[in-house]
Formats: sequence, structure tokens, C-alpha cells
Amino acid sequence: PVVDKPTAESARYDFNWLSATGTGCFFAAIVVGLLLGLSPLRLIRVFWRTVVRMRLAVIAISFMLGLGFVTRYAGLDAVLGLAFTRTGWLYPFFGTFLGWLGVALTGSDTSSNALFGSLQRITSQQLGIDPVLMCAANSAGGVMGKMVDAQSITIATAATEQVGNEGLIFRFVMWHSVALGGIVGVIVMMYAYVFGAFVPHGLSFVK
Repeated sequence: PVVDKPTAESARYDFNWLSATGTGCFFAAIVVGLLLGLSPLRLIRVFWRTVVRMRLAVIAISFMLGLGFVTRYAGLDAVLGLAFTRTGWLYPFFGTFLGWLGVALTGSDTSSNALFGSLQRITSQQLGIDPVLMCAANSAGGVMGKMVDAQSITIATAATEQVGNEGLIFRFVMWHSVALGGIVGVIVMMYAYVFGAFVPHGLSFVK
């Protein structure tokens, strides 16, 4: 069993907007705009035009982030985690691609961790693999999926006025992303079975 005693988990989302990266970027843009001599009215116009241009990307990102938390609180991550124990000793490789898939779907490493973080922990514990390593592998593999996620491609085409070329960009970068994910997967397997003593736990290295 995954847990000793089944208990209900409260479905709660903490919206820490003040500490979010985007909040800092937003205020920095305001300060820089004023320093460059833009009037407050001009800043508002620029902001509104940006919102209009990025509206589809924002909606897509919001829905994918919501999907991650629905999966988490519905217990689907635990079910998938138990299924992935079937991969046995190859799990460090395939677990890395879970992170890759999470970012490819959600467009965010943070969202990928929300989607598959618990799954990685459950599966690695069931297989006797270091959960710290696999949770880190989820993030490392996710970085390699950033170039193919729909949100990043949509934002890039909207910002560079290349709307309609999303498919072309996706096909061009797809195999680069898969190859890089495979390289990270091999590195994770080496840490799992050869260099396990070098996996940091807190401020110390354990053997």
C-alpha cells in the first residue's frame, strides 16, 4: 500500500501572488517604463495590448495548471505511480521523461512538479530508489521539454508576430528535445545505480 491508512486530503491552492516571479517582473516593467520616460497612460496602453496579444497563451497556461492540480487531488498520480513500478530498474530513465512530459503538457517546470512530483515520490519509494533523486529528475527532465510545450511556442509566435508557424517550430525542435531528455535520463540512471553517494540530501551527502 502507498499509505498505512487512507485519509482525505484537503484540496487547496495557495495563490502566493506577492512572491511569484511574474509579480516582480510586472513591477520591474513599470519602474523601467517610467525611467525611460513613458507616461502612465502609455504604460497602460502597452499593458493592454500585451494582454490582448497573449490572451490565448494565458488561457492555455491557466487550464494546464488546473489540470495538474485536478490530477493531483483526484489521486491519479498515485495510480500512475504504481503502474510505473512495472518498469523496474529502468524507472530512473522513464521517470525523467515524466518530467519532460509534464512540462510539454503544462508549459512550466513548476506545474510539472505539481502534476508528477507526488507520483515520482510514490513510485521511487515502491521501487527502493532515492525519492530525492527522482523528484530532482522530474525537474531536470522537464527543462528539456520546455522547448516543445505549446505555451512557450504560442508565446514566442505571438511575441514575434509569427502566429500560424507553431507547427513548423514544434517539428523543428521536437527531436532535439527528445534527445536531450534521453541524455538526462541516462545521467539519472548513473546517479541511481553508480553515483548514489553523490545525491545531496539537505546540506549533506549520504551514502
